[in-house]
Amino acid sequence: MLVLASASPARRRLLEQAAIPHRVEVSGVDEEGIVEPDPQRLVQRLARAKAEAVAARLASRAAAAGPSEGVLGCDSLLCVAGAVHGKPADAAEAMERWRAMAGRWGELHTGHCLLGRAQPLLATVTTRVLFADLSEDAIRAYVATGEPLHCAGAFALEGRGGLLVERLEGCFSNVIGLSLPLLRRWLKPL
Repeated sequence: MLVLASASPARRRLLEQAAIPHRVEVSGVDEEGIVEPDPQRLVQRLARAKAEAVAARLASRAAAAGPSEGVLGCDSLLCVAGAVHGKPADAAEAMERWRAMAGRWGELHTGHCLLGRAQPLLATVTTRVLFADLSEDAIRAYVATGEPLHCAGAFALEGRGGLLVERLEGCFSNVIGLSLPLLRRWLKPL
């Protein structure tokens, strides 16, 4: 069974929909304490820190040298015009981001780390996202739903934010929170 080191309901739903047996164990990692200027390396470092925190907790509970289950850590960031965006702190920040994102391309980077093998598996998957050119009223209406406050990049592709995306180039599930094609390749057999 896979242990998902994430509080993300979207990642959990992806695993459920793909019929991947799993359970959730939130890492509790302080993401602000991990600094890395390159966003692709940053999401990979964050994913690894989350996976390692959960694996260590599982190992201490089992009094064993390592986890008996595969532990998957993930983290996502959106980059638009050189700016890096995680979850917005509040509605005002979400509004400001959407003003900058509307009508532009962004890159959604998701770092993945799978522990439970001899060597950790690490990867960053990037998907390009073209956002709709929105009016101020449309941005305000979307932010008022509260949905963008819970998502990296201030949008949820699988929710109302899906209406605000014109085009994707790359892995669809990556934008939701983890790359299912990558995970399929990694899970042969754990």
